[in-house]
Amino acid sequence: VKPMTPRCSVPKAVPVGKSASLHCHENEGFPKSTYSWYRNSEPLSPDTKSSSKLHNSSYTLNPATGTLVFHAVHKGDTGRYSCIATNDAGFAKCEEQEMEV
Repeated sequence: VKPMTPRCSVPKAVPVGKSASLHCHENEGFPKSTYSWYRNSEPLSPDTKSSSKLHNSSYTLNPATGTLVFHAVHKGDTGRYSCIATNDAGFAKCEEQEMEV
């Protein structure tokens, strides 16, 4: 079963240095969906170490739960965030939401 549009929650504004949690979830898809996050339409890698663009970011992305946690946000984390739920039958995307740091 193709995933339905996931529910995304993105904080509107987060003070520099604070932590922020972004959530993405849908429960219609079968098999269970995996989740990927995008900032300004660029995919966020689950592995921050492997991407030179993200070496300043301190976040944890859990593809199984759809949770994206920033441990200490900085100005560069400001942007439009969206999430895509994917399974064998297809994918669905939530609307982009702005997070201001």
